[in-house]
Amino acid sequence: MSENRTLRSGARIAGVGAAAAVALGLLSTGAANADTFVPLPDGQKAGPDVTLTRTGEHALISPSLAANGAGRVVWVSGNAIADVAVTPEGTVGPNNGASGAPGTNNSSTHGASQLSTGYIVGCQVSIASDAISAGVSGSINLSGGSLGGSIGVNLGPGEVKFVQIDYKDILKPGVYSVEYQDAEIEIQGCAGYAQARAYTVVEIIGDHYSKTTLYGQPFSIG
Repeated sequence: MSENRTLRSGARIAGVGAAAAVALGLLSTGAANADTFVPLPDGQKAGPDVTLTRTGEHALISPSLAANGAGRVVWVSGNAIADVAVTPEGTVGPNNGASGAPGTNNSSTHGASQLSTGYIVGCQVSIASDAISAGVSGSINLSGGSLGGSIGVNLGPGEVKFVQIDYKDILKPGVYSVEYQDAEIEIQGCAGYAQARAYTVVEIIGDHYSKTTLYGQPFSIG
């Protein structure tokens, strides 16, 4: 059974990552502060009983309206899709997690399998695959977004944060997607270079708990 969901313009934020820059194309040539369009490649990853796919991803980068040299804004778009072959039905519980409940493995899925997608944002650090695999446990931060507005991220040098764009509960096998268009992330406090990369995670609860993560192409956000 296929389910689709449009982005809610807001999110929750948690922490980790940064990386290499990709080629950027100016939307308006000759302008000193022109918006910068960043095309990003599709990706796919297979995990236990699930296949993750990301399509249509791109970003649009602008200087912050604060004009203080330490801020910038990025609008991100894309479609994260999970094709889930096997999952227990589960029961959706509080968003703070079903710690210790049977089959949840102390995960963040609050009693149900879940598809989640967002961006890893870092200031003056490299969001490389080895850093992500290591968990960068010392750099984990927690912030909050607001529904109906942009997601504000305060980043100092060496800081990294996870910015969750949206999520969808998975209650039975099927194809699930989170599609987002021009989700706004405003970064403040980073006087040096900043970078980002997409992440998509599927957690499957049950006796054979699994977590599958698909990362996107790292890109510079100024």
